[in-house]
Amino acid sequence: MRKRRILRLLLIIFGTGILLLLGLFAVAWAMTPIPDTTQKQATAQGSVIYYRDGKSVLARQGIDRKVVELAKVPPHVRQAVIAAENRSFYEDAGVSIKGTGRAIWSTVTGQQLQGGSTITQQLVRNYYSGLSQERSVTRKFKEILIAMKVDQSKSKDWVLEQYLNTIYFGRGANGVQSAARAYFGKDVSELTVSEGAYLAAVIQQPSRFADPQGADLAAAESRWRSVINAMGQTGALTPQQVAAEKFPALAAPKKPFQLKGQTRYMLKQVTDELNRRGYSDEDINGGGLKIVSTFDKKLMAAAERAVKDVLPDNTPKKVRTGLAAVDPKTGEVVAFYGGDPKRYDYDNAFSAEVMAGSTFKPYTLAAALNNGFDLSTRVNGNSPLRVASADKPIPNDSGRSYGQIDLVRATQNSVNTAFVDLGQKVGLDKVAETAEAAGIPADQLEQQKAAASFPLGVSSVSAVQNASGFSTFANKGVHMEAHVLKSVTDGTGHKVVVNPVSKQVVSEQAAADTTYAMQQVVKYGTGTAARLYDRPVAGKTGTTDDSKSVWFNGFTPQLAVAVNMFRDDNETVTIPGYGTQFGGSLPAQIWRAFMTEAMAGKPVEEFPEPSDYGYSYDYSVPDRDVPQQEFTPPVNPDESNPPEPEFSEAPVTDPPATEVPDDRQDNQPEQTAPPVTQQPEQPSTDADTGTADNGSRPTG
Repeated sequence: MRKRRILRLLLIIFGTGILLLLGLFAVAWAMTPIPDTTQKQATAQGSVIYYRDGKSVLARQGIDRKVVELAKVPPHVRQAVIAAENRSFYEDAGVSIKGTGRAIWSTVTGQQLQGGSTITQQLVRNYYSGLSQERSVTRKFKEILIAMKVDQSKSKDWVLEQYLNTIYFGRGANGVQSAARAYFGKDVSELTVSEGAYLAAVIQQPSRFADPQGADLAAAESRWRSVINAMGQTGALTPQQVAAEKFPALAAPKKPFQLKGQTRYMLKQVTDELNRRGYSDEDINGGGLKIVSTFDKKLMAAAERAVKDVLPDNTPKKVRTGLAAVDPKTGEVVAFYGGDPKRYDYDNAFSAEVMAGSTFKPYTLAAALNNGFDLSTRVNGNSPLRVASADKPIPNDSGRSYGQIDLVRATQNSVNTAFVDLGQKVGLDKVAETAEAAGIPADQLEQQKAAASFPLGVSSVSAVQNASGFSTFANKGVHMEAHVLKSVTDGTGHKVVVNPVSKQVVSEQAAADTTYAMQQVVKYGTGTAARLYDRPVAGKTGTTDDSKSVWFNGFTPQLAVAVNMFRDDNETVTIPGYGTQFGGSLPAQIWRAFMTEAMAGKPVEEFPEPSDYGYSYDYSVPDRDVPQQEFTPPVNPDESNPPEPEFSEAPVTDPPATEVPDDRQDNQPEQTAPPVTQQPEQPSTDADTGTADNGSRPTG
C-alpha cells in the first residue's frame, strides 16, 4: 500500500509538473510574437554606381548582396543547401527536437554549440530584430518559439528564399546571388550541381572555405563531397550522378573594390548629391540602389590626360590644376580632373575655390546686354579710372589707356577700367544677380559685390561653378543646374530620373552677343592658345594679381569647360622653364588638349548670330595704340609641348604684365602631404576701395 501511495504521489507531481510546463509554455507562446522588424544587415543590399552609360561600374557602396526570387535559384542549388543544413526542412515544424535538445545541452554544459538549428531557426536568428547572437538557454528558447510561429504563418518556400538571401557565404558575399558571383563569376541561375554543392558546403565555415589552401582545401573538398553524398541520400541525385560529380574550380577571390585615380572624388560628389536629394547614407549603403552618374568614362580619362600631358614633369607639387566640363543643354558634369587623390583630401574641380579673375567679366557683360546696353556701347578704357566708391584709382595693366571703347574690344583685350566703368553703369547688384542665376552661389559673391572691382573677378569660384556659369551662354541664356546624377533606381525597380532646375538668366540675344564678344578673345585676343581649328570657340582668360590663380574658361555649343591653376599656398603660379603663368598660356593649352579629344567626331555647330551691331567693327584689326603681339610660347618649353603655331591672322593680344612669362622660378619646397586648409587663402576685398587689402586685384 505504501508503494502505491508513493507511486501515486510521484504521478501527481509529474502530472503537475507537466501541466505547469505546459502552462509556462502557453504563456511564453502568447508573449513571444514574431518580430515585426528585420535586422538591417540581414536585408541590406549594397548600391552600385555607374558611369553615364549605365553599364560601366564606377564604384560599389555598402553590403554585397543582391536579393533574388527563389524561382531564379536552380532546384539543385536549393536541394544542396537543404541536404547540407536541414534534410527534414519541408517536413519539420520549423524546429528539430533532437537537434535542439543537443544544442541546449551543449549550451547548459558550456560546450561549444554544435549546431542543431533548422533552416527556419537560422533564419529567425539572423533575419528578425530582437534576437541576439549570445549563447543562452533563454535566447534559444525564444528562437524556438518564433521559429515554430514562422513555420505556421509562412510558407516553406518563403523561409528558404529569405534564408538564401540572408546568409553569409564568405568573400564578402551576402546571399546566394552575390556568392555565385564571388566564387564562380556567374549568375546563380547558371550554377552547376557541383558549384551549388560547394556554396552549400561553405555555409558551415565561410571564412575557412572562402579561399582554401593546403589543409583547408582538403577540408573543403571533404565537406563538398559530404554534401554531394547527402544529395544522393535525399534522392536529389542518382548514385551515378553522385559518382560523376567533380570538385569545382573556384574563381580567384577578387580584391576589395578600390577607389583609384579620380574615382574617390567622383564617389564623394555622387554621395553628396544623393544626400542633398534626400537619400540617407543608410539608403546608399543598404538600399540596393542603381545609381547612374553623369560622368563619361572616356572624357574623365581625357581630362586627366590633358592635364598630365601639357604640364611638364617638373611642375612644382604646390601647383594645383583643376578642370571641369559641363553639358550646357543638361547641366550634367560629364568630366573633371581634381588632382592627385593620394595627396589631397579635397579636389581642385568641385571643392577648391579661387579668385575668378577676368573670367568673371562675361557675367558683367551679359548683365549689361540684358539691361539695355549693346555691343557698340562705349565705356571708359582709360587708365587709371577714378570711381567714387573706391579710395584709390583703378589702373589697367601697365597703365595702358584705350580711350572710349566698345564692349567687344573691352572683352577681347580684357580692359579692367572698361569693365569697372560698365559695372558702375549697369549696377553691381545686377551683375551679382546675373552671376548668381548662372550658378555662382550667393554667399561667394556677397562680400565683394559692393566693391568697384567686383566685375574684375575678386570673388572666388570653383572650376565646376565657372564652367556651369559659362554653359549659360552656350545654352541661349538658360542655366541648367550643374549636377552629377542622371537617375536612381531603388531595390524595387522604381526609377527616378534627375530633372535639374533650369532658369532663363539673360535673353537669348544677350547670350548670343556675350558669346560673340568671347569669340573675339579666342580669335584675336588673350585666348588664342585655345583655338580649335575645326570649330568655333568662345572663351575668356583670367589672371589675378601676381598670378595667384590663372584660368581659361571657354565653350563650344556642345560643351563648357573651365581650367584653373593655383598654388595651395596662394603664391604666384610659376612653372620652371615656362615662367609665371597667365590664363592664356598653360590653362588655355590644357583646355585645347581636352577639347580636341572631347570634340573629335562631334558635328561642328555654330554659335547664334549676334546683333547687327556686332559687325560694326572689324575686330581682327588692332587699335592703333595697341601693339601687335603673337602668342608667346613658354621659354625653353618641354619637347612634348611644342610652341604654338603661327596663325594665318595675326592675333592682337594685350596680356597684362602679370600674363607675360618671366624668368622667376618656384623655389618653394615641394609638398608631400595634403594641405591643412580646404581652400587656398584668398585676399579679402575692401568694399570701400574696391581693391584687395594687400593691393591685389584681378588682371586679364
